[in-house]
Amino acid sequence: MSKTIIVSNRLPLQIKLENNQLEVVPSVGGLATGMKSVHEDGNGLWIGWSGLTEEELDNDLSVKVKEAASKQNCATVPLTEDDIENYYLGFSNKTLWPLFHYFMEYTEFENSQWESYKLVNQKFADVVLEHIEDGDTVWVHDYQLLLLPKLIKDQKPDVTIGFFLHIPYPSYEIFRIFPWREELLHGMLGSDLLGFHTYDYERHFLSSVKRILRLEVKFNEITYHDRVIKVDSFPMGIDYNKFHDAALKHKNLKANEKSELQRRLDDHIQSGSEAKLILSIDRMDYTKGIPNRIRAFEYFLNKYPQFKEKVRLIMLAVPSRSDVPQYKKLKRETDELVGRINGQFATVSWTPIWYFYRSMPFDNLIDLYTSSDIALITPIRDGMNLVAKEYVATRTDMNGVLILSEMAGASKEMNEAILINPNNFEEVANALKNAIEMPEDEQEKRLKFLQKRLKRYSVEKWASEFMKSLNATKSTKTAIIAKKLDSDRTSKMMDSFQSSKKRLLLLDYDGTLVGFQNNPQDAKPDNQLISLLDSLNQQKNTDVVIISGRGKETFENWFGNKDYNLITDHGVWLKTKASDWKMLERLKTDWMKNIKPILETFVDRTPGTFIEQKKYSLAWHYRQADPELAKIRTIELNTVLTSLISNNDLSVLQGNKVIEIKSSNVNKGRATATWLVENSYDFIFAAGDDWTDEYMFEELPESAFSVKVGLKKTKAKYYVKNTENIRDILLNFTSHHK
Repeated sequence: MSKTIIVSNRLPLQIKLENNQLEVVPSVGGLATGMKSVHEDGNGLWIGWSGLTEEELDNDLSVKVKEAASKQNCATVPLTEDDIENYYLGFSNKTLWPLFHYFMEYTEFENSQWESYKLVNQKFADVVLEHIEDGDTVWVHDYQLLLLPKLIKDQKPDVTIGFFLHIPYPSYEIFRIFPWREELLHGMLGSDLLGFHTYDYERHFLSSVKRILRLEVKFNEITYHDRVIKVDSFPMGIDYNKFHDAALKHKNLKANEKSELQRRLDDHIQSGSEAKLILSIDRMDYTKGIPNRIRAFEYFLNKYPQFKEKVRLIMLAVPSRSDVPQYKKLKRETDELVGRINGQFATVSWTPIWYFYRSMPFDNLIDLYTSSDIALITPIRDGMNLVAKEYVATRTDMNGVLILSEMAGASKEMNEAILINPNNFEEVANALKNAIEMPEDEQEKRLKFLQKRLKRYSVEKWASEFMKSLNATKSTKTAIIAKKLDSDRTSKMMDSFQSSKKRLLLLDYDGTLVGFQNNPQDAKPDNQLISLLDSLNQQKNTDVVIISGRGKETFENWFGNKDYNLITDHGVWLKTKASDWKMLERLKTDWMKNIKPILETFVDRTPGTFIEQKKYSLAWHYRQADPELAKIRTIELNTVLTSLISNNDLSVLQGNKVIEIKSSNVNKGRATATWLVENSYDFIFAAGDDWTDEYMFEELPESAFSVKVGLKKTKAKYYVKNTENIRDILLNFTSHHK
C-alpha cells in the first residue's frame, strides 16, 4: 500500500533526555495539528530531526530514540552539533530567514554554512530514500529543506513530491542577491506542486524562476525538462474549534477556577467602563516589529491623551534564538523602550504596558485572548501570522477588534480587520482610536465574516486542499498529448529501425541537436555532433536530413565540407548528398525594408534583444531580455506585425524565445512533403523543439516516430527531456544499423 511521507526539520514530537531516560510527548498546535490527518490517514510516515544531537546519544539511546519515534510512525534524521550550528542556526536562520523576510542587513553568506546546508539536506534525502517506495507521495516543509525535493526526485523520478514554504518568498530583486540562487530554485523544482501562503509569494517565486532560470511559465505552471510543475497558494489556517471551544469553556469559569493572570486582567477591566486592553503576542523576532509597535503606542498616547489611564498594552514576547546577536539586541531595545514609556506615562494606579518575556501555557493564552478588547498584530514581515486568527476564533461574545499589519500573509484573507502599515505611526494611532470607539454592531459584523471564513478554512482544510492538489498533479502527468519516449518505447523504435529497409532521419538543429546560445552564431556543431552525424550519414539505406530555419550561408560555412542532406531557411534551399544547393521556393525579400525598422524600435525599447537578418526572413531574438518585459513586448509586436502582413503573404512564427517573420509559402512541412514525395521509407524518425517543427510533424505518415524536445503542446507522438536525449537516440541508431 502506498504511503504519504511528511518531511520537516523537526518531528512532531517533544523528545527529552532526563537522567539518561527518554521522555516522548507528541507536539500540539501548528503544523503537527494540520498534518495529523495526513499522517494518520495516509498510512503516513513523518521524517525529521528528533531534537537531540548525535553527541547527546550513545548507541543504546540512539536505538531507543529510533524505536520511540517508530511507535509514533516517525523516522529520525541523525544530526550532529556541527549540523545544528551551521545548517540550522547558521544558514537557515542567518541567511534564509532574514533574506526571505527582507532583512538584508542581517543576512550572512558563509560558504561553510552553505556546504553544511547541502550536507544536511542530503542526510534528510538519505532517510527518505531509505523508506520510500514507488507510488508513495512526499510532502516537504519549509525553508530548512529547499534542496530536498530535487535530491529525492533525482533518485525517484516517478514519486509525487509536494513542497510548502511557511515563510514569505521574497521579490526577485531581493532573491537575486542570494549567491546560490540557481541551486536553490532547482532544488525546489524537484517538486510537482509548490505551495505558498499567498498569491504574492507565489508570484515572486514564478518571477524568480522566469528571470533567473529562464524557464517557460504559463499562468501558474512551470515547464521544467520533461515535467510540468504547478505553483499555487494555500493560506494556512488554525485549529479553529480548539480555540473557539476553549474560549466558550473559559467564559463559564467560576471565580475560584480563574487563574491569577485572569484575576489581574479582571481588575483592569473592572476599573472603569472605558477601560480597554490591547493585546500583542509574538515571538521575540526582528520580523515582528515589536519596537515599532511600542513606539507607535507611545505616539498614540501622546496624540490622544484622553486614553491615558484607560488603555493598557499587554505585550507577550516569547523568547526565540536568544543566543543570536540580533535577537539579544532586539531584547535589549524592547526592554529599554518598555521601561522608558512606563517611566514616562505610569501613574500610581496605572502602568501603560504590561510586558511578559516568556512562554505561556495554553490556558493563559486563552485568558489574554478572551480578555482583550483589541489585538494589535503589526509584524514588519510575516509569512502568515496565526495569532491574528487565534484571537478572532476566541471572540465568542462577538466583540473585539483586530488591527493587523498589511505585511502579514494573513491580511490577504482578513480584510475585515483594520489593516495598517506597521511603519506608519500615525496610521497605527488612528487605528487604535478607531478600534476603541468602534460601535459593537460593527465589531460583530466584522467578526462574523472573519469567523465564518476561518472556521471553513481551518488548518485541517489547508492540509487536505494541498494533498488534493498534489494528487491531482498525478493525472496532469498523463494529460499531455505526447507520450514520454521511455525505455520500452525506445526499444520498440530501435527494433523497427533495425528491421527496416529504407530509413529517414529528419533533424532540426537549434534546440534539438544543440542547445540554445545567447548569440545564435555561437551554436556551431561540436566535434561530438560532427562525429555522430558522420556515422549516421555513412550508414547504408539511411538518409539523414538536417532541416532548419538557419540560413544557407551559415550551414554552408559549418557543413560545406560534408555531404549531408541539408534544408535551410525553413525550406527555401535544399542540398543533397548527390547534388549542390537548389532553391525549392522562389521568394521576394522586398518586404524586409518595411518590417526591419519596426523590429529595430522594439530592440531599442527592449534591452537584451537583437535582430537576426537571414536571406529570406527576419528574426527578433529576446532570450536575454527580462522575461516580464519580453512577455509584454511579444504581445505588442505580434499585434503590430499581424496588422501589417495580412496582405503580404507573410507569416509570424513564435519560436523558442524568438519571433520570426517569413513568407507564408515556406515552412518545414512543405519541404518535408517535397522530400517524401521523391523518396519512399519504411522507417521515419523526426525530431524538433519549437512551433516551426510542428509543420514537419503534420506532414509525417502515421507510422513515423516524431519526437518533441521538451514538454510542450505538440503534434509529435513522443517527447524527450533535452538535446542530450536526442543525441543518445542517434547514438543508438549508429549501433543498431545492419
